[in-house]
Amino acid sequence: VCQTAIPQASGIPDTDNLLFTNLQARLSIYKKISDGSGPSCSRCQREVAAVWCSECEHFLCTKCFEDHQWFFQKRSHEARRVEDLRAESAHRFLEDTRKSCNLFCSSPGHADQGHICSIYCKKCEKPLCCSCALLDSQHAPFCDIRSETQRRQKELGTMSQELKQKRSGFEATYAALKEEAARLEQAQREMRELIRQRVEQLVRLLRQEEEELLGLVEVRQEQGRRELTRELQRVEGVLRRMEAGERLVEKMNLYATEQEVMDMQPFIKNSLKELQQLQPPAARDRAQLGDLAECRTKLQAL
Repeated sequence: VCQTAIPQASGIPDTDNLLFTNLQARLSIYKKISDGSGPSCSRCQREVAAVWCSECEHFLCTKCFEDHQWFFQKRSHEARRVEDLRAESAHRFLEDTRKSCNLFCSSPGHADQGHICSIYCKKCEKPLCCSCALLDSQHAPFCDIRSETQRRQKELGTMSQELKQKRSGFEATYAALKEEAARLEQAQREMRELIRQRVEQLVRLLRQEEEELLGLVEVRQEQGRRELTRELQRVEGVLRRMEAGERLVEKMNLYATEQEVMDMQPFIKNSLKELQQLQPPAARDRAQLGDLAECRTKLQAL
């Protein structure tokens, strides 16, 4: 995105964008619903699906849905008609299918037994099930897992707002660099034209001097252009990173589940903190970039 080279392979974090992959999976379900023929039953594979269970993530025909309701009569599985889902927009579907977090306890054996976490230990920074929180006195203080995910979302939102403020500084620097590059290009064009007008008045034997002067202009301008190009690319890369960070935080706020927030927030936080520490390049005297004084002196002497 920002065309920034990563010097070491170890510098690439081993972190997947869970928000992106999960949105893809949910959008694929919406695509099946929006298809003209409609999805088929996930159980019998014969009838056209009439209902979609968000808990099982299965399409069911009328007969299979009756069996589904019988088997899960003690559980509150939310099922919706396919026709109603087809009438919704993709954004509404993603919002409605954002489930509450089902974090499983990290203690040995608890994940296999389906122990769902509802408590967050601030000391070890891990979600816990009720059993671990009650039996292990070393874990403290506690808070609700939902309040912790909300705190992390709020923290990311605050950092994103601060990043927007800093972004304005980089945008101003980027505009100044673009203007400086245009000024150098204009100065180059003017000097080339002046050289050609003066040299054309001389005799043919002085054509070699003309080529020497043109070459000197190219060298001076190329030096200034290269330095400005490097600064432009670096500032543009930072702006792209900031924009990508803001978009990701925005999508997290709109669509991320608590599982995705817990997994992705530390990496996003570190990335945003790194961007916050960046400073726009300090303004400096660029009068020497592409300086044509030497060329003017030689031209006057000629």
